[in-house]
Amino acid sequence: MDTGARSRLKRWLLVAAGGLALALAALGVLLPGLPTTPFVLLAAGCFAKASPRMHAWLVQHRWLGPMVRDWEANRSLPLRVKWLSTALMAVMVGLSAWQLLHRPWAAAAVVAVGAIGAWVVWRIPTRPVRST
Repeated sequence: MDTGARSRLKRWLLVAAGGLALALAALGVLLPGLPTTPFVLLAAGCFAKASPRMHAWLVQHRWLGPMVRDWEANRSLPLRVKWLSTALMAVMVGLSAWQLLHRPWAAAAVVAVGAIGAWVVWRIPTRPVRST
């Protein structure tokens, strides 16, 4: 396979991955426990590498654009956002695990995935508080 074909394939796969991430983000709006923001940011990363037009569309989007622009400008999260996301995850994970008490292995899996999610959030750099 020549480099031109390889480059086109890579672009196509990145656009497809970005589209899938955006579809999962849309589902995350409707389904509790499925995150929206990480999928939007993943889509933005894929589009940035593969399609400047699609990336520009996402950055300028009325609802999704602000979170993408904030991430691209700062590459960090405010401490308040980390605590809020962790608390919301804990509530949803707790409710889900409670509903799965009749299947202890499933409840444990939900708790484990929730812990991984919290770990990922806390690994993201914390944005310093700006004094005004």
